[in-house]
Amino acid sequence: MRKVRTTVPRVSVKQVAARAGVSLGTVSNVLNRPERVKAETRERVQAAIKDLGFVRNDAARQLRAGSSRSIGLLVLDTTNPFFMDLARGADRAALSHGYTVVLGNTDGSAEREDAYLDLFMQQQVAGILITPVSTSADHLTALAARKLPTVLVDQSPGEIPGLSSVSVDDRLGARLAVEHLLSLGRRDLLFLGGPDSIPQVRDRTDGAREAVQAVPGAHLRVVNTEHLGIEDGLAAGSKLLLGTPPDAVFAANDLLAIGFMRAVQAHGGFSIPEDIAVVGYDDIPYAEMLQIPLTSIHQPAEEIGEAAVEMLLGGHLDDNPHQLFEPGLTVRNSTVNPGS
Repeated sequence: MRKVRTTVPRVSVKQVAARAGVSLGTVSNVLNRPERVKAETRERVQAAIKDLGFVRNDAARQLRAGSSRSIGLLVLDTTNPFFMDLARGADRAALSHGYTVVLGNTDGSAEREDAYLDLFMQQQVAGILITPVSTSADHLTALAARKLPTVLVDQSPGEIPGLSSVSVDDRLGARLAVEHLLSLGRRDLLFLGGPDSIPQVRDRTDGAREAVQAVPGAHLRVVNTEHLGIEDGLAAGSKLLLGTPPDAVFAANDLLAIGFMRAVQAHGGFSIPEDIAVVGYDDIPYAEMLQIPLTSIHQPAEEIGEAAVEMLLGGHLDDNPHQLFEPGLTVRNSTVNPGS
């Protein structure tokens, strides 16, 4: 027998007012400005709300007011633990201010980014935190022009005029990674990065080049992948190992590094770190849990998320502020053998 689905009609403010014997304005005041209503009347309205099971429609109320208590957070890849940690920090800070975070994943696609930005605008979010696919996109400039509070996250300051940012010094992080490899005597280095349209990839490439250029006899190859995932690192590594592999790899993120290490392990002809030293970027929790723990550049992901929300809600975006965190190097067995 087919089950018939029934719906319970939503209780209206008008019904609450009729039950309590007051005007619609009085119910509105009890809901939004209870201090304006006498205690006896307020208690009567609250009793009617409880008896009828009234639930206020905050979404409709916020849209009528012209904004919501939501913040849009748009990141490049939700499969990357770095962005999930960033979102956790943003969510914690937003809740402390009475806001919620709506998370969107672009997967590095400009089309998905456009769609999410349109959706956030339709929902009239209070502001947007975004790790953009590209800094050349017109819609990001349009965000600044519309005066919708927007903060670039994990993004170098000044990339888009009129928008503030919270990020890590990626050039410094790349220099730390490459200087560590050079200090171990490695001279044939390779930077494994994603699309160079992504600002973070460009900054990390530039930082790696700066470090190599400072050491005579060292040289750097650059290999770009279509995406920044484990599969991309695995595919790139499998191709590189067919030729003459480098003696050190610096990857644009930990997922690429993990994929490359899997390729080395599958090949069987090389070992880490004896033949090839590997450094990642982000220092995700999995980095230290691998069979060969991964040396990585640490980013304070949760702190970045928290700082971005505080900047967004702080009311000083007209001053175009930028906050830059310093990265750190976490050395593990993918570059230095235990006891060495």
